[in-house]
Amino acid sequence: MKTRNLLIGAAGLAVTVVAAGLWQPAFSQTTAAGTWTGTWAASPQSSGTTFNNQTLRQIVHTSIAGTAARLQLSNAFGNQSVTITDVHIARRTSGSAVDLTTDHKVTFAGGSASTTIAVGATAVSDSIAFSVPALSDVAVSFYLPQGTGPATSHQLSEQTNYVAGGDVAGNGTLSGPQTNGSYYFLANLDVQNAAAEGAVATLGASITDGVASSSDNNRRWPNDLATRLNQAGRTIGVLDQGISGNRLLADGAGQSAANRFSRDVLSQPNVKWVIFSDDPINDLGSGGVTGDQLISAASQLISRAHAAGIKFLCSTLTPFQGSGGWSQAGENGRAAFNAFVRGGSSGCDGIVDQDTATHDPANPTRYLPAFDAGDHLHPNEAGLQAIANAVNLSLFGTTTTNPTTVVSFRAHANGKLVTAESAGAQPLIANRTAIGPWEQFDEVDLGNGNIALKAHANNEYVTAGTAPLIANSATIGTAQTFQLIHNGDGSVTLKAAANGDYVTAESAGAQSLIANRVAIGSWEEFDLLT
Repeated sequence: MKTRNLLIGAAGLAVTVVAAGLWQPAFSQTTAAGTWTGTWAASPQSSGTTFNNQTLRQIVHTSIAGTAARLQLSNAFGNQSVTITDVHIARRTSGSAVDLTTDHKVTFAGGSASTTIAVGATAVSDSIAFSVPALSDVAVSFYLPQGTGPATSHQLSEQTNYVAGGDVAGNGTLSGPQTNGSYYFLANLDVQNAAAEGAVATLGASITDGVASSSDNNRRWPNDLATRLNQAGRTIGVLDQGISGNRLLADGAGQSAANRFSRDVLSQPNVKWVIFSDDPINDLGSGGVTGDQLISAASQLISRAHAAGIKFLCSTLTPFQGSGGWSQAGENGRAAFNAFVRGGSSGCDGIVDQDTATHDPANPTRYLPAFDAGDHLHPNEAGLQAIANAVNLSLFGTTTTNPTTVVSFRAHANGKLVTAESAGAQPLIANRTAIGPWEQFDEVDLGNGNIALKAHANNEYVTAGTAPLIANSATIGTAQTFQLIHNGDGSVTLKAAANGDYVTAESAGAQSLIANRVAIGSWEEFDLLT
């Protein structure tokens, strides 16, 4: 059976999507082994904050899951080198508390517990054997043993982060920490996920950054978009590269979109798309900027994205009449820019029509009242959700789903069916005489004779390694990959990519399945039932 499984800051931004008759690529859900994809990011900025002999614990909300993780730490705007040590990653429980059973130490440069980052540089960690869940809170903690000078930051996090004295990075909870609403030094959390289709960078200003969304609730529109993608079965990382007050043409609240485009979009891991959002509203609100200037600058970004093989999704600009930065000249510039985006010769690979999604039909130069946060510039959470809801997911291409067949296995060792025991909570074992949900698996074709097995018992992928096989992974990685070998008698054998050993029904089937054999005998043979 086959199955398919701004300050003058931001500008509004909604997003109904128009395909614009442009080419829509099909992306495979399988990513090459070892490829990194961003699950979270924050655009670096300068700050005047300094640290010395202190621990930072910072909370990030993921978009996609992963079987391994790595961190990127930035000193892009520092004026001296910065030493960071005793780095930890763990799942956050609540507040500053973490689940210590998930805690992993993070190393750099092949095993060092510390890294010293030069002025303007970025440090990338070693791969971490840390399972990252989708749409979850992850805590990154590290110790700053000496004076840092002005810290590279992301000023608006809409997330409570923590600072404590001394080196307490490995503690389960922090005692009496100070709190702040910024990120410091932490720029990226990347994952490995064989199903990843790529990442989308949302490049914008304060609406993209989450102004007017409630702190600690992850209600920025990129978060809402990540949730929609997840619910649709898409594995696309969403990287929020918004900076409140940011502009397209001029530095100020962070580097301009033009000046940070290489770092915040083109250099992001496995980025396939960029949605260019609300920056131009800040240019228009500052005065003296014309629609033609914005069109020229946006056209250059489109060309740079295309040169890097990245799809550029253009956004119309939301209304801002009633805000402090509005003027008739600014309104004229908005109209000109929107006409460019909607035109057939813009070069855009798709249109995100923020204007249509957020304006009041009775007063098109103003927000729909139900979406107005009150300053006539930013949408409230309902408006942010409306923005995410309006994004047509077909802008990210159609998926090529890995061919999937529902199968069961009968062990030659004892003639019994393999089951994901206790609804998948215990290892696989051959001890059943009839097929039910626990004995059924989706055989996912990964190509080149490789498969993954997704247990119907709990919808998790079967994992192999030094321990018995168990269905416990939300994603496909090396440990979830098996070579399907067809034997001369019509049976099959599974060879685990994790260690290169064959899967056996241990002790003639009396014990759990485990990948620990170097040759094929009857215990390593199974009938494949479809």
